[in-house]
Parts: sequence; C-alpha cells; structure tokens
Amino acid sequence: MTVGGRPGPAGLRARLFRGLADRGVNVDMIVQNTSAHGLNRHLLHCPKTDLATSVEVCDALSAELEATGVTSDSDIGRVSLIGAGIEVSPGVTATMFETLAAASINIEMISTSSIRISCVVRDSVVEDAVGALHTAFGLD
Repeated sequence: MTVGGRPGPAGLRARLFRGLADRGVNVDMIVQNTSAHGLNRHLLHCPKTDLATSVEVCDALSAELEATGVTSDSDIGRVSLIGAGIEVSPGVTATMFETLAAASINIEMISTSSIRISCVVRDSVVEDAVGALHTAFGLD
C-alpha cells in the first residue's frame, strides 16, 4: 500500500501506525522516500488478510495526514534473506539481486537491516524467486 503526501510532523506518522495497530494490522515492512517535489511516500507491506482494513484506515486518515492518495496492490509477495552473517558477508546482496535479475524477477520494493534483506515482488513469481535463491545460496 502507498500513502503519499507532504511531509508533516512525526506525530502524523505515529497516528497512521497507531490507527493500523488499533485495528489489528501488522505492518511488517515500511519504506519511506521523499520526491524532488518534497512529497513523502510511505510504502507499507502487511499480510493480505489485513489489506482491506489497511486501506480503510489509511483512507479514513488521509485528510488528517494531508495525503495526496492511497493506493494498494494485492498481487505482491515478499522474499527475504535472513541471517546474522549478512552484515559481514560481502556479496550476499549482489548475489540476491543477480539471481533475481537472471530469473527476470523485478524487485518492486526493498528493505534491509543488519540481518535481513526483503524484496517485494509480484505474487506470481514468489515461488520462482525462492527456488532461484535457494539454488544460488546452496540451500537445495
């Protein structure tokens, strides 16, 4: 789901995520970016079972958040590499991106931490992505 609008006080973001939490929505991935025009865009990933509620909450808060729009996509899935060795192993990220590129799998959103790399891809290619990554990292 994407919520876009002018940057505002941090409290507005807190209001959005509290509204989602109060409705039982588990937001498991967040990416924020700012455009050259000064607009913020928040990309949120949550379980498909929470999508309708998420859109409802975001729509209800869109005026307060001064959002320029709320969009959603139910045909996405997430593929993640998880392990403490990621932060000290050069090439893990490169191998992941090369593997997905070789399989013609487009990455639509990326989020990282010191132990995880998560990529949002089309739902129809999640199994292909997992299989290709298992092979690339010798997990077959």
